[in-house]
Amino acid sequence: MAYQTVTMRPMDSPTLVPPAFDRRAWPMNGRLDHWTAPDGWSLRRYRLGDGQRGQLLMLGGRGDMIEKYLEVIGHWAARGWAVTAFDWRGQGGSGRLTDDPMCGHINDFGQWVADLKAFADDWRAQAVGPHVIVAHSMGGHLLLRALAEGMLPPDAAITVAPMMGVHTAPLPRWLAVAITHAMCALGFESRQAWTQKEDSGRQRAMRQKRLTHDPERYADELWWRDHSRDVALGSPSWRWVAQALQSTRALEQAGALEHIRVPLLILATNVDRLVSTPAIRRMAARVPGARLHVYGAEAAHEILRELDTVRLDALRRIDAFLDEVAPV
Repeated sequence: MAYQTVTMRPMDSPTLVPPAFDRRAWPMNGRLDHWTAPDGWSLRRYRLGDGQRGQLLMLGGRGDMIEKYLEVIGHWAARGWAVTAFDWRGQGGSGRLTDDPMCGHINDFGQWVADLKAFADDWRAQAVGPHVIVAHSMGGHLLLRALAEGMLPPDAAITVAPMMGVHTAPLPRWLAVAITHAMCALGFESRQAWTQKEDSGRQRAMRQKRLTHDPERYADELWWRDHSRDVALGSPSWRWVAQALQSTRALEQAGALEHIRVPLLILATNVDRLVSTPAIRRMAARVPGARLHVYGAEAAHEILRELDTVRLDALRRIDAFLDEVAPV
């Protein structure tokens, strides 16, 4: 097993100056439409790029919408990738699963895994490869779970701050599990697990610190939420929390990670307050050939939406990895 852990050292390469990119506008040459899941559910989809380099599928995290990742989508499209992204069922522009449009809900993470498998099969059949997948947070968890459950692997995969475990501090995990089970048993499973006040400057500031050190990129997300209220989402439901705790534990204990056979790069941060970095380290060590890079205090959870010192370093690592393991 070629397992590598690197901590907090930027790549040795010339400083990149990011090109001007309007993060609050859809690129003119992209295509926004919908893809229909096998059960008839409509998932919002976006595509950009000519595909001379290959096909890249971008998977967001919980509560995300495609708009948050237009900048990195544009980066990979400029490098020749045909980039595809979609909103998970129940969030972004893919509808809602409860009467509360701000509640991030799912009955079973297995539904998202099934959506991913079907979407990836269709995506793969549309064009020649190489085919690679980049997945953030919850998307990283769902990708690894799908691969562990037998999804046809891409030529390469990258997970960024993957949800291999839920950061429950200051509560111990067993108490978090007990509380979520109790709330679901009491009939609150489809209600928001905590309050997220849209107009609270204090809450927005606290949320930004958990996500990124870049106030401008965080403000971009709020701009999209304020100008397209149908894609805005608030806190997860109690059922989502219960499913996250259950699904991450099952993936860690099932022994299936050792059977994943895909070149895998994992980027994480030591100070993540949403997902468990110790769990990432434990589980990365079990995936044959996985490469792990862990940032320090300079990076919060949304590594690809961080200040450019971190964000561009992450993109360099990803691009170099793909050039190595998924050549044209």
